Amino acid sequence: MNTVLFTVAAYLLGSVSFAVVVSKLFGLADPRTYGSKNPGATNVLRSGNKAAAALTLLGDGFKGWLAVWLASAYGPQFGVDGSGVALVSIAVFLGHLWPVFFRFEGGKGVATALGVLLGLNGWLGLATLITWLVIAYAFRYSSLAALVASVFAPFYYGLLFGTDMKLLAVLAMSGLLIYRHRQNIANLMAGKESRIGSKKK
Repeated sequence: MNTVLFTVAAYLLGSVSFAVVVSKLFGLADPRTYGSKNPGATNVLRSGNKAAAALTLLGDGFKGWLAVWLASAYGPQFGVDGSGVALVSIAVFLGHLWPVFFRFEGGKGVATALGVLLGLNGWLGLATLITWLVIAYAFRYSSLAALVASVFAPFYYGLLFGTDMKLLAVLAMSGLLIYRHRQNIANLMAGKESRIGSKKK
């Protein structure tokens, strides 16, 4: 029962869309109405407000980290084991993708996934972040960086910790990230994908 409570709480935490909340606080247009129409930091950046984009990035990443950290630090005393932490990891991520508070219209989950990875292990999150930064710097495509990082994240986890339920959670997140970027994949192949920092149209 406690594992269920932690999992539901994680989903609700993940359902807080910082892109929408921060944009409203800054008096910006709803990020679901311009650019990629994705409520995430990259699309908020297209508004031209770097502070709003940074806060969105930090907020979406923080909620992923917080859910996993709470489950890892305090879950064991309530009977929440490693499998429970894996469920919490997926739940907070699913909350971001399909948030109950925003008509299930969520983001693609890159920042939240990174937060989850950092919550599982700092080195795992750091390795994945470096992968994203290298690809983003080299090609200037946020989506391509996210796709490459999502492929490498399960590999990094397996290398560091072997096979367990948390690896399955990371694999599931990676698969969902790739699925949520299917239009970006099509745009990349067609040469129509927007580069990092491009303004909204």
